[in-house]
Amino acid sequence: MSHNQADRQQDKWALTKIREAAQKYGLDLRGGLVRRTSSRFCLGVEHGDYNGTELFGVGTDRFIWVGYRPREDKKFKLFSCNFEEEGLVEFASGQIPPPQSSIIADRWARFPWGIDYIVNRQGLKIEKGMNAVIIGNIPGGGMSRSASLTINLLLCFLEVNQIKIDDPFEIVEMAQAVENDYIGSPCGQLDQIMILFARPDTGVHYEPRRQKINYLPLGKEGHKLRLVLLDTGTQRPGLEKSTYRRRRQECEELVSQLRRDGYPVNYLADIKDEALYQEIIKRYGGSHPQQCQRLKYIYEAQKRFSLMLEAWQQGDINTVGQVFRQDGLGLRDDYQISGPELETMCDLARSVPGVLGERMLGGGDKGAAGALVLEDSVEELKKAVAVGYPRSHPAYADSYAVHVCRVVGGVTVLKQRL
Repeated sequence: MSHNQADRQQDKWALTKIREAAQKYGLDLRGGLVRRTSSRFCLGVEHGDYNGTELFGVGTDRFIWVGYRPREDKKFKLFSCNFEEEGLVEFASGQIPPPQSSIIADRWARFPWGIDYIVNRQGLKIEKGMNAVIIGNIPGGGMSRSASLTINLLLCFLEVNQIKIDDPFEIVEMAQAVENDYIGSPCGQLDQIMILFARPDTGVHYEPRRQKINYLPLGKEGHKLRLVLLDTGTQRPGLEKSTYRRRRQECEELVSQLRRDGYPVNYLADIKDEALYQEIIKRYGGSHPQQCQRLKYIYEAQKRFSLMLEAWQQGDINTVGQVFRQDGLGLRDDYQISGPELETMCDLARSVPGVLGERMLGGGDKGAAGALVLEDSVEELKKAVAVGYPRSHPAYADSYAVHVCRVVGGVTVLKQRL
């Protein structure tokens, strides 16, 4: 099946679900548009965004679709097919729960509420609300479902109010602010950048110092490579409740200590020189052992990063896989952000010939791992997971999944109207 056929098939499914839900909940979407946003697969440096490293990744073909139509008043009426039990979410612009309040903690509505909060805080005029139905097939944990939803809804909010923002990095910052300031999730910008800038069959390389995006096509042997998502079936709490928050604090603590002691660093990524790295490890290894372990991962992952970019462009998929695997071992042993179910998936993948690399994806603890696999070995990997994973984690025997992903564009407005 071609790329376009596969996407069209998914779009058809989503459009059907959106129409059914709109009819059931009395939402007028007639003549409305459907915006589709992708998931993402980070190839490096995972957990590098808030540590100041360069980033590299791709958009992948698990999506969130939002069918929407402007209203003439300032009311928002939204329904998520993925959270049917929450029913219809209705609010008027400006009349939302306070940021980080207990009422928002476990509600998917925290995303549209947060967008309304940030758009109003920026002084942008919301004159029109909208009716919307949302549906997605992005697994929870590891592929940036929350960033995809936030970007999609934010673009819808802006469009129905005819607010034009020319700088895409402003969209990234607003989407991040929804999660940081309203929801209380301490995410960086990796997910938003990878989704907003994603292009089909192309890697997205981000240089934070220059705020610059480079598009890197996969070299000629790349057609043999498959990106496989290994969903453990576990549900990860939001970043605000996970190990992620603690790891981020540890990195910031070490940077603060180094600055107090006269080192000119703003992020752990600034420590690139080997002599400086060794000096810091020697000086602080005893007093700040955990923080120095986090630095070890960032330092070594940064050193590997240029290898990844070069190998990707040359189509040297073996090296791409090796770097991905080494990053995974660093995340497990030095950054200590993985989890038992994630590592079972990685161990199973590592045992299959033709799996070039594997590691946990995303915020950590739970969620999904990823594997870089030769096309001919995908079925063997599926078999190994089907046998080994339920045996190790019977509680998730019915909820784990293996997804073979394609590299796609990040944001698309479908031609077909509702």
